[in-house]
Amino acid sequence: MSTITSTKFNFPGQKSVYNGKVREVYNINDELLVMIATDRLSAFDVVMPKGIPYKGQILNQIATKFMELTQDIVPNWLLATPDPNVAVGHLCEPFKVEMVIRGYLAGHAAREYALGKRILCGVALPDGLKENDKFPTPIITPSTKADNGEHDEDISREDILSKGIVSEEDYLVLEKYTRALYQRGSEIAAERGLILVDTKYEFGKTKEGKIVLIDEIHTPDSSRYFYADGYQERQDKGEGQKQLSKEFVRQWLIKNGFQGKEGQQIPEMTEEYINSVSERYIELFENILGEEFVKADISNINKRIEDNVLSFLSKK
Repeated sequence: MSTITSTKFNFPGQKSVYNGKVREVYNINDELLVMIATDRLSAFDVVMPKGIPYKGQILNQIATKFMELTQDIVPNWLLATPDPNVAVGHLCEPFKVEMVIRGYLAGHAAREYALGKRILCGVALPDGLKENDKFPTPIITPSTKADNGEHDEDISREDILSKGIVSEEDYLVLEKYTRALYQRGSEIAAERGLILVDTKYEFGKTKEGKIVLIDEIHTPDSSRYFYADGYQERQDKGEGQKQLSKEFVRQWLIKNGFQGKEGQQIPEMTEEYINSVSERYIELFENILGEEFVKADISNINKRIEDNVLSFLSKK
């Protein structure tokens, strides 16, 4: 199946292109950003060699839907979605931190906790928790926004402020928005029979100095979901939770001897495995949004995207 793993577009008014782990962002006249969600798969801050069919469309459509569902509580950068893989929005200056919020001891936090750490990003964690237990209240554990190929690093609120990465005034807004988004995301997840376990948000400032939500929100790449049905039963029995997130890819990589560490080889992903990952992402989409996934025409993705973006820009 056809996938899009890189783009080489040259749009009218194009000033620059930023290549993220999964998204490619085109600056148009220092006014607009055209963000293209590719089918690249990133895990442990490493981009896998092969793309996953429909993954970019899935991420883009989940993110833009959640932007719509949260714009009444937190302003965001989004203006339009001219193509299933494309979001267009206001040019923003991103903050150099990712705001991670956790309602449960899972993933990275659980791995750190198992090593005996009881302080994560300056936040004290209670003793006696089991993996996937719920925290008394959600905790914010920010990370630095790493350049490509570098690993995001945990950082405390105190360090963010003392190093001047974000001003205190702005940071208080980021925290407030993060908690509001997580609360709304948790409510929407509960309606779908899911638990929003943890997630990360990125924010930026518009030219007018307004803080807005950017990038993605509540996607399986940025968030972890559990199925609510049977959650407590599984916890009581000490069983693993049924997950809706990219964690299944991470677990497969760990099982095959890869955690993004130096000298480790990325295991071979067969076509069968890649197609199974694509199917899982479609399942994620349908569960998270509660609607059927409609596959876009991928016979010539690059041309489709280019035509749709050019058509949109010609009307601006």
